[in-house]
Amino acid sequence: MKDYKKYYIIPASPEEVYAALTNPLTIHLWSGEKAVMSTEAGSEFELFEGSIAGKNLAFEENKKIEQEWYFGEQEEPSIVTIKLHPHKYGTSAELKHTNIPEEDYEDIVEGWNEAYFGSVIEFYED
Repeated sequence: MKDYKKYYIIPASPEEVYAALTNPLTIHLWSGEKAVMSTEAGSEFELFEGSIAGKNLAFEENKKIEQEWYFGEQEEPSIVTIKLHPHKYGTSAELKHTNIPEEDYEDIVEGWNEAYFGSVIEFYED
């Protein structure tokens, strides 16, 4: 299992970024895909036609999102924590993703950088 941590600078306020990551309509705008998402702890979510799925663990409005991502049958849960901090250029999004299976690590990192945060950054740059 591997962990991944990175900061992303997004040219939008923490409130806008939080909505982009938690509101199914906004997720559809930047991802081009329908999303199943709720800010209710314990609810299931699904992004990118089911290629990302899991359970929402906790939310702190405009500040923090914590999720469990599913990777088949693994003993330790894979936890994603995103913290949003105000930044002079908008928002600094602090990502920590733990317990990523070795065989999925490169794809997950590429997904974070391109499909997920890359798309959110592009959405707000336009």
